[in-house]
Amino acid sequence: MAMKKILLATLLATSMSAHGAENFVVKDIQIKGLQRVALGAALLKMPVRVGDSVDSQDISDIIKSLYASGNFENVKVYRDDSTLVVQVKERPTIASVSFSGNKAVKKEQLQKNLDASGIQVGESLDRTKLRSIEKALEDFYYSVGKYNATVKAVVTPLPRNRADLKFVFTEGVSAKIKQINILGNHAFSDDTLRSKFDLDANVSWWNFISSDKYQKQVLAGDLEKLKSFYLNRGYLKFKVESAGVSISPDKKGVYITLNLHEGKPYTVNNVEFKGDLIGKKDEFQSLVKFKMGSTYNGAAVTALEENVKKILGEAGYAYPKVRTIPKFDDDKQQVSLVVQVDPGKRMYVRDIRFVGNSITKDEVLRREMRQMEGSWLNSKSVDTGKSRLNRLGFFKTVDVKTQRVPGSEDQVDVVYNVEEANSGSVNFGVGYGTESGVSFQVGLTQDNFLGTGNRVSVSATTNDYQKNITLEYRDPYWTLDGVSLGGKVFLTKFEASDAGIVDYDNTSYGGKLTWGFPSDELNRFEFGVGYTHNKIGNLRPYVQVEQFLQSQQSNLTNDGSLETDDFDVSLTWTRNNLNKGYFPTEGNYQRAYYDMTVPGSDALYYKMQYDVRQYFPLTEKQDYTLLLRGRLGYGNGYGKTDGQDNLYPFYENFYAGGFSTLRGFSSNSAGPKAVYRSYSDSNNGTEIATKESVGGNAVALASAELIVPTPFVSEEMQNQIRTSVFFDMASVWDTEFNYNESGASYGNKYYYDYSDPTNYRSSYGAALQWISPMGPLVFSVAKPIKKYEGDDEEFFTFTIGKTF
Repeated sequence: MAMKKILLATLLATSMSAHGAENFVVKDIQIKGLQRVALGAALLKMPVRVGDSVDSQDISDIIKSLYASGNFENVKVYRDDSTLVVQVKERPTIASVSFSGNKAVKKEQLQKNLDASGIQVGESLDRTKLRSIEKALEDFYYSVGKYNATVKAVVTPLPRNRADLKFVFTEGVSAKIKQINILGNHAFSDDTLRSKFDLDANVSWWNFISSDKYQKQVLAGDLEKLKSFYLNRGYLKFKVESAGVSISPDKKGVYITLNLHEGKPYTVNNVEFKGDLIGKKDEFQSLVKFKMGSTYNGAAVTALEENVKKILGEAGYAYPKVRTIPKFDDDKQQVSLVVQVDPGKRMYVRDIRFVGNSITKDEVLRREMRQMEGSWLNSKSVDTGKSRLNRLGFFKTVDVKTQRVPGSEDQVDVVYNVEEANSGSVNFGVGYGTESGVSFQVGLTQDNFLGTGNRVSVSATTNDYQKNITLEYRDPYWTLDGVSLGGKVFLTKFEASDAGIVDYDNTSYGGKLTWGFPSDELNRFEFGVGYTHNKIGNLRPYVQVEQFLQSQQSNLTNDGSLETDDFDVSLTWTRNNLNKGYFPTEGNYQRAYYDMTVPGSDALYYKMQYDVRQYFPLTEKQDYTLLLRGRLGYGNGYGKTDGQDNLYPFYENFYAGGFSTLRGFSSNSAGPKAVYRSYSDSNNGTEIATKESVGGNAVALASAELIVPTPFVSEEMQNQIRTSVFFDMASVWDTEFNYNESGASYGNKYYYDYSDPTNYRSSYGAALQWISPMGPLVFSVAKPIKKYEGDDEEFFTFTIGKTF
């Protein structure tokens, strides 16, 4: 009997055929070696039960079934009389997964791929999968040009049948492109074609776009660019016949050889639209922007197809098919284009849904919609809804998609997926800005109060130059038509000297009501009425303020302070076509306002200002964007008081300097300076110029800013961090200043014609903006290019709460 057991075990452990083993009836089954796997679970996997007659094929099936369960890495079967004995060795449980040496691939990306393969902590370790995983990772490295890369899975056994799994990466260096050879090109030179590639064998140090490191995906993209280059010049039969990549023996160099078939350029003979044109043939025909007889242009044809789809989308056809079929006349080198239009089913919207708005109420989002439920789907209206949600400033991202309704051929749901941003906070905190110094703030500021879309602000702030308490409210949908209502009351104490301005202090309080009226999707007008009381003390007797005070004699108090009560009306126009509320990358924002005090006020003046921002995306992904900003402002008095012309109040002056106007200069320091008159040497008085800033009644600002991807920041964080390089210009002047060409007798280095707008300042630098949990944080470094004596430089600024 002992010889029989040994013979059967040997046969099963090798060929598993067991032809020499005799059949027997199983009276008992024993499974030995189980630790983690339950006995019942193992028995269920076996195709044999007690009472079955077992032959060699059954034994083979038992082993296959237990292996297929994924729980065992070794299985042996024995017979002991009528007992079937199964000896198993369970696969070890993965105790930990770690990575070493991986720089090109992030840990999170690796773990995601391992999870998909079932390699994760707590699961059994299938050693057979490790080699395929190693091979797949090495193939990835080869695709990015790292041909010396190796990946090794190291398994370390632990007690209780557990194991640590560690992937060790030796990435090596990326193979560099030694040469790109182009064969078969006659119409264009090698240099012309290579200039279209991102891959390049000779990359200059300043070229941030091209790369001399070989990557398979980049080469595929370059071949598509090459094809587009030829198609845009009429070569419809162009093709890349072969693209060979050879590697140097040391695996550090790559040679690329392209064989091209150029063909000949074709001119367009005719453009014809066929298919179901939904009665818009003339409209489609008007979209053809190229002339008959002109050279074929692939980009123009693609644009034509997209514009046709756009018109169909606006008419309710959500899934149109538009393709252009060329018909060649090789003898004349002409092509006729047949634009085949299949609009598909016309769709109407069953439901509009919002996902991700855990705070913001549905009605706040729904009132921004221009696509209506139950009506035909209009792609333009759907996109307008997305743009309006972005411009609210409540969301970091807004995405929209249409989903077919199951079981219906002509219905879709429109789903807007939003990610909410921090639109406000309840806070008591300490902040710091290089313009304002240390600041303390307490209060509630909520742009999306309780998810209603209303703005509520109750705040108190104190910093180096200002103490302020403000209560503010705004309802953007006071009426269903979008008429807004807002109001605020405030109390402010201002110390001018601490703000970089000639010394005075101002205690003011007041309030304002505003009504807003939308004229269309982009334009809005606001009308406001307000009241302000000013009490201004510690007035310095400089020349510019004396001119204003001559008309304010009746408002001067016994202690030399100036008190005014002013009632004003304002009109504001805003046009907002930005694609996002935070960190826009495309679009235009304009704002113009006119404000004047009404007759009966103590200070009679008007003030107007125009601001504009324009974003020009430079790449398809809009990661590179050019921002142009500008501001024009002017103010002056009107009428007369006690026979004196009213002048513009000095406490309303424009200033330049600081993050929001002119970076590289200290806050408010760039502009006209205070001029005093001394009578110590002359009865007529002698002018003395100082470096104290007084501002002016006119301002012009301009800025060019190149927004670039933030280095070393994940793609998820790119929407919250913005990096840019900039050039700023600013001019502040006083149109009422009388320039004495002889100059001041003292401090003449600060003295120039303050009424001349050409006396501008400029600077350049870099900035970083971050939408942090505590609010917007802004850092910038800047250096003046042109400045005047008395201007204060500020190389570094740090601000909380302002972004562009």
